[in-house]
Amino acid sequence: MTQAAETPRTVIMTVDDDPGVSRAVARDLRRRYGDSYRIVRAESGESALQALRELKLRGDQVAVIMADHRMPQMNGVEFLEQAMDIYPSARRVLLTAYADTDAAIDAINVVDLDHYLLKPWDPPEEKLYPVLDDLLEAWRTFDHRQAPSIKVIGHRWSARSSEVREFLARNQVPYRWYSADEPEGQRLLSAAGQDGQRMPVVITADGTPLVEPQTAELAARVGLATTPATDFYDLIVVGGGPAGLGAAVYGASEGLRTVLVERSATGGQAGQSSRIENYLGFPDGVSGGQLTDRARRQATKFGAEILTAREVTGLEANGAARIVRFSDGSQIAAHSVILATGVSYRQLPAEGAAELTGAGVFYGSALTEAVSCEGHDVYIVGGANSAGQAAMYLARNAKSVTLLVRGPSLTASMSHYLIQQIEQTPNIRVRSGTVVEAAHGSGHLERLTLQDTRTGHSELVDAQWLFVFIGAAPRTDWLNDTVLRDSRGFILTGPDLTPDGRPPADWELDRPPYHLETSIPGVFVAGDARAESAKRVASAVGEGAMSVMLVHRYLEQS
Repeated sequence: MTQAAETPRTVIMTVDDDPGVSRAVARDLRRRYGDSYRIVRAESGESALQALRELKLRGDQVAVIMADHRMPQMNGVEFLEQAMDIYPSARRVLLTAYADTDAAIDAINVVDLDHYLLKPWDPPEEKLYPVLDDLLEAWRTFDHRQAPSIKVIGHRWSARSSEVREFLARNQVPYRWYSADEPEGQRLLSAAGQDGQRMPVVITADGTPLVEPQTAELAARVGLATTPATDFYDLIVVGGGPAGLGAAVYGASEGLRTVLVERSATGGQAGQSSRIENYLGFPDGVSGGQLTDRARRQATKFGAEILTAREVTGLEANGAARIVRFSDGSQIAAHSVILATGVSYRQLPAEGAAELTGAGVFYGSALTEAVSCEGHDVYIVGGANSAGQAAMYLARNAKSVTLLVRGPSLTASMSHYLIQQIEQTPNIRVRSGTVVEAAHGSGHLERLTLQDTRTGHSELVDAQWLFVFIGAAPRTDWLNDTVLRDSRGFILTGPDLTPDGRPPADWELDRPPYHLETSIPGVFVAGDARAESAKRVASAVGEGAMSVMLVHRYLEQS
């Protein structure tokens, strides 16, 4: 192994058993990044792992690891899998020949690969540097921090503990989990002066213990923005799913003073997806977390302000201003508002499910809880894409995954590519015409009563894990009668407001509402909360962009 001179600079590592290729990669990397990064190269997976261990002991940081796939003794995927244990935050790139693209696609799932590059990569200005620039920017933004210094101590089957873990994970705040039943968890509780009766306990980076923290307090203490920088904007975006992030990107990039307000974590339901494979521009798929991460960074790069853990409870028009009120009584105002609140999974109506939520019954939490499901039998309720994506993700480690579908098959609600994948996965079983009648357990889920909707026959099965992905209830209850909604709560816009050719009763303008405009001029809707929307990630992003175009049109005529 050879390497650049010893400096404290962050490392980019390249691994290739062909000395000529190894030198060529290192040469191209030094030419572009040598002034800011230390380039370390190795010619085998084992020597690279030894170098990573030495770097770790010295406290050095590694931003990107590039590995050739075809190496003897240890191929690139095997190497990256072990490298993840040493530097989990380093961005991972696989160098492949054209014939190895299937291996690269598999690596996306095995090692959460960030990118793969086909050899040769000439010219590097087109095929190498743009990829590395993007990965380094992502690492600088989130991953340059040291090992998680935030500690969460809680019970495995505590609903609030699960909520805190999911909140931190979805906001990409690194943390370490400790069970209160284990010696280290007990030691931390004792050091925090707690007896374990109130859970969870979060110990922040500066050593401050937070006991049963509320989401807003937790967000503020871990460094997430919760307070608006000003009290008036050009555009307020309510909701941080694909539609809201799309609106924030286009609004900020086109010069509007833009703030996005999110009640929990950016990404919405799509952000919890393990793999989205039909999104334009990602032929090998992209996880919801990766897509959210990139969109959030893109929005902030253009100057959009993102507020987390702020719950919006009211909307009103006051002259030309559109006022958004928060649950703590504060408010902000803007010339225009885009509602991108999305939808939430409907609650399972089964007896006992509510009491066991967070203690074996989870709504859209498959990514956070997947590690704990290893070797267990898992049940999933739902027949749409979100349920199918969760099934594929959980099947990698679970003993078995059973999809419970009320309808006769998956074809009516799930994309064809997902159905094919499920059919080809041996440990996934689909039970059609089946519903959960009851959930049983003392402190955590232990059994389920399943009912066959065709025969009425009930069956009791052992189960510790149930993930629910059913229906789509719009997050619009807080609007009350402010804007017109349909009977299911979805917001009416544009032509749906003028079915007889006449504008809504309180409409004050001479023109009819624009396509995505609500019954209040200057208030628009994008994404799943809109009546008759497509309920797809791509269409939500498109509506976010379109709504900004209509905001400009509204502002020009105001």
